[in-house]
Amino acid sequence: MIFPFKKRENTPSGKVAFLISDEAHDILCVPGYTALDRCPEIVTACRRIAELIGSMTIYLMSNTERGDIRITNELSRIIDIEPMPNMTRSGWMQAIVMNLLLYGKGNSVVIPHTYKGLLKSLEPIAADRVAFLPVGRRDYKVEIDGISRSPKDLLHFTYNPDKTYLWKGTGVNVSLREITKNLAQAQATQNAFMASKWKPSIIVKVDGLTDEFASPEGRQKLLDSYVKPAKDGDPWLIPADQFQVEQVRPLTLADLAINDTVELDKRTVAAVLGVPPFLLGVGEYNRQAWNSFVQNTVRPIAVSIQQELTKKLILSPKWYLKFNVRSLLDWDLQTVYTVFGGLSDKGIVTGNEVRDIVGMSPMDGLDELRILENYIPSDMIGQQKKLIQGGGENE
Repeated sequence: MIFPFKKRENTPSGKVAFLISDEAHDILCVPGYTALDRCPEIVTACRRIAELIGSMTIYLMSNTERGDIRITNELSRIIDIEPMPNMTRSGWMQAIVMNLLLYGKGNSVVIPHTYKGLLKSLEPIAADRVAFLPVGRRDYKVEIDGISRSPKDLLHFTYNPDKTYLWKGTGVNVSLREITKNLAQAQATQNAFMASKWKPSIIVKVDGLTDEFASPEGRQKLLDSYVKPAKDGDPWLIPADQFQVEQVRPLTLADLAINDTVELDKRTVAAVLGVPPFLLGVGEYNRQAWNSFVQNTVRPIAVSIQQELTKKLILSPKWYLKFNVRSLLDWDLQTVYTVFGGLSDKGIVTGNEVRDIVGMSPMDGLDELRILENYIPSDMIGQQKKLIQGGGENE
């Protein structure tokens, strides 16, 4: 019987295949796509930013003729102390920021819950429950669990606006995609290298003409007879004309330049996210770099959040919300004393304001502005006896 067969086509399929061993596959191939939230360096950087923003106090401020002052009421308490019944304010803000930077790809949504016109809670929504539907180029709808909602009824925080839909954030997904792949590949290579069995520290050169060397059993017999000691520390006794022992340096990660590549990628991640490299384990702590990170990275994100909170939650045109960014700056006690002590001596701040900055409770008699000369109230500086005609020399 003759079976028909189909002639093999020589047309290239556009695909290339390689035959590699299982061990080589583990070293060279990282399976699947590595999401940003699976990269430890990126998660660490975003988590640090979220923790810092979550640790800042949120002030409810009011514009007055003499300047802005802080006010406390039930609204300020809900926003700064108990925005959600089952979450702390710090955890609540961290969830918002992590969605904003990482999980939500530049978008974080919060649902305000009210009762009889009064704000009761602010519920952050997980990123995988939210979808954004454009309505033309300027408007959009937000779907939460399949239910369409107007953005006017929600808090929608964004990071890095999209070039087409300006109301939508894009996060850092595009900027860090290739770096994430490189870090995942470096980690896989390092793990496979450390687990590899081809890293001998001693090579024994043996005369290949001996009968024992012809089989695995014979080679093992030679090791047991000459190389394997009876107990640890015993010397080896080997025939000089049949054995030659050499010590070799095994291949290390330094030879593969893995450490240099990983450090470079970590610095790139730090630069893209705007965090100091030492937060990712590269380099040493630097106070100036830390303060620059607070001012140039944490503060802009906090400002965008406080603007959305003020826009959607505050009805009074004189009120607004503000993060206490100053609390994150690294000021040692000597710097605080030099700066604010000098302001106190010049009658610009009170003694209790200085005590508040260093974390001390207020004291009676320190609420007045005083001048250095004799530490008298500022409104009595012209009544010093030495400035009055006829006053004593030492008065």
